[in-house]
Amino acid sequence: MNKKQKKMLIRIIAAAVLMILFSLLPLGGYVKFGLFMIPYLVIGYDILKKAVKGILNKQVFDENFLMAVATIGAIIFGDYKEGVAVMLFYQIGELFQSYAVGKSRRNISDLMDIRPDYANIEKDGKLEKVDPDEVEVGSIIVVQPGEKIPIDGRITEGNTTLNTSALTGESLPREAKEGDEVISGCINMTGVLKIQTSREFGESTVSKILELVENSSSRKSRSENFISRFARIYTPAVCYGAVALAVLPPLFRMLFMGLSPEWGDWIYRALTFLVISCPCALVISIPLSFFAGIGGASKEGVLVKGSNYLETLSQTKYVVFDKTGTMTRGVFEVNGVHHNVMPEEKLLEYAAYAESFSSHPISRSIQKAYGKEIDKSRVTDVQEISGNGVTALVDGTQVAAGNGKLMKHLGIEYQECHQVGTVVHLAVDGAYAGHILISDLLKPGAKDAIHELKKAGVTRTVMLTGDVKAVAEQVAEELGINEVYSELLPADKVSKVEELLQKKGDKDKLAFVGDGINDAPVLSRADIGIAMGALGSDAAIEAADIVLMDDDPRKIAKAIKISRKCIRIVYENIYFAIGVKILCLILGALGIANMWLAIFADVGVMVIAVLNAIRALFVKKL
Repeated sequence: MNKKQKKMLIRIIAAAVLMILFSLLPLGGYVKFGLFMIPYLVIGYDILKKAVKGILNKQVFDENFLMAVATIGAIIFGDYKEGVAVMLFYQIGELFQSYAVGKSRRNISDLMDIRPDYANIEKDGKLEKVDPDEVEVGSIIVVQPGEKIPIDGRITEGNTTLNTSALTGESLPREAKEGDEVISGCINMTGVLKIQTSREFGESTVSKILELVENSSSRKSRSENFISRFARIYTPAVCYGAVALAVLPPLFRMLFMGLSPEWGDWIYRALTFLVISCPCALVISIPLSFFAGIGGASKEGVLVKGSNYLETLSQTKYVVFDKTGTMTRGVFEVNGVHHNVMPEEKLLEYAAYAESFSSHPISRSIQKAYGKEIDKSRVTDVQEISGNGVTALVDGTQVAAGNGKLMKHLGIEYQECHQVGTVVHLAVDGAYAGHILISDLLKPGAKDAIHELKKAGVTRTVMLTGDVKAVAEQVAEELGINEVYSELLPADKVSKVEELLQKKGDKDKLAFVGDGINDAPVLSRADIGIAMGALGSDAAIEAADIVLMDDDPRKIAKAIKISRKCIRIVYENIYFAIGVKILCLILGALGIANMWLAIFADVGVMVIAVLNAIRALFVKKL
């Protein structure tokens, strides 16, 4: 408990003890009134203060106003004990809710405890701890065993094992050696590392993740917006209803039935009606459910940018995948050089130099196969043709490297490859020079991911890729994907997603899963964009609605199950709270329910709803 909660607990205990003590004493008249006002003000002074402020600010109709009117009314009618009890149990409910939300926030903070407190800079042979914000790009920082990596960078010295569980939700450690890129938030488990920073702290992965989680509550779901609108209409409506209940039946009895109006009885019913009507359970538990759901997903390495995206994800029936880096490892290897009219090494040299300015995995695989240091000053006039390839001058020689579309675009006849894989055709000085065969491997969990999605109720899986038809169809068949479209440019992928959006049902949602860099337009156009393999990728975090902090495609089905559990809890709370409220309001209006039942309808329902909401924080190993 924090200081504020402890203070409230002391007030509750003091008010409860005084109320019980004064109830046992044979008191009457003003003495009884004066004594009972002590526990009433001890427990309720802040509620009364908020109610007055609301009236002065012309925001009258809220739960503080309802509690103030109901309890003051009960005291006016001599029901001192009930007036104090209503305020007491209301504050108990508020304390419980505050503790539950605080515990939920602490759990999420523990799960996302990745913010580094300091960075080690070496000065005069000694380590000096500095604020990570003060470290400039290109600085050398030292990370000792057991410390968090504070800023993204590249290892310049040392080997280690990294614990990435706070980022990815996976307990399996990762090996890292000199030359490897590492990201902030990981824990260095074994060796001492020297890291050259590649970003400022504010632009590092850890900062972006924390900002994403902190801002997730600002994007409200339809359910939350409904509850907000409902409360704005509902609260004044029940206040006017209570006034009508207090005034109209007595007048009707007196004017039309010739009976005693029984003002006291009907005003008491109206006050009970007000206590019952307080919408705390809905207003508190619905946002808490989404907050807990987002926290539970974060624990599993799934970052959801807002509760609106969690709600959309729960309705997903179509899942569309990119291929490279999403369902395959994106780790390409050169498997052969065919139909070459020059030595294989020379062909690889031309290809490596032409592709030297590209960071695409295929380009990197060619550079790796070439195996020598590349002098980029030998390369000029580089032109990248999106979805086709690249042209460049290498030592003054015109080189074109790309797919069959590039060769057709340049009017060059080329040889088809009869093996399955990605083919890079080479043309030198306008003449075909051969092609390079490159293969990619499926991710270990890719096949299981498709199976889990179908078990989760996804009705259609589609793969979109710029790769050749033979490779795309082989991958799709191996994975069990329903449909595949190949040889697509980025704009073609958007068009295909548009077609699929037109075909799906109105209530069904379409999710696109990509690497978040080349697929940004499609991620934005889909109902829900999911970035795969996004560890440390700025473009993924910016473009996607949901970010998976590792490249395991099985997390997609897990994310959908988490979202559906959260939405199920939200609707359970809505139906339960509204159902109990309506029943108790009817009983209160008929005079069957008294103040004690009213207290249950308010505080009891709120406590049950909050307990139910917290369940969304806990995720089964799906």
